[in-house]
Amino acid sequence: QVQLVESGGGLVQAGGSLRLSCGASAISFSRSTMGWYRQAPGNQRDLVATISRVGSTNYADSVKERFTISRDNAKNTVYLQMNSLKPEDTGIYVCSALTYTGSRYWGQGTQVTVSS
Repeated sequence: QVQLVESGGGLVQAGGSLRLSCGASAISFSRSTMGWYRQAPGNQRDLVATISRVGSTNYADSVKERFTISRDNAKNTVYLQMNSLKPEDTGIYVCSALTYTGSRYWGQGTQVTVSS
């Protein structure tokens, strides 16, 4: 059974930093594109960042220069380093895996709250 388990969320003041982690199991992690999405209350799930199996990255314009996505294939883990956090970064951060077979999986999410 595929599992994506996020951790690292919390409450932080504006300007602070957080590092999110997502551990994956039961997928071919090294051959999967991994991503982070943000879901604000009542809103749709928006792309934050993705990293391909070869390490190519893509970011939403709102987080460029502040967030960094990375992966450790030996640990089946993807990270999101978030710096210079803003109140508008608040939301549930959800990990996603897109496997080489085209299957998409989602984690349960971790809450990030940035106070002003």
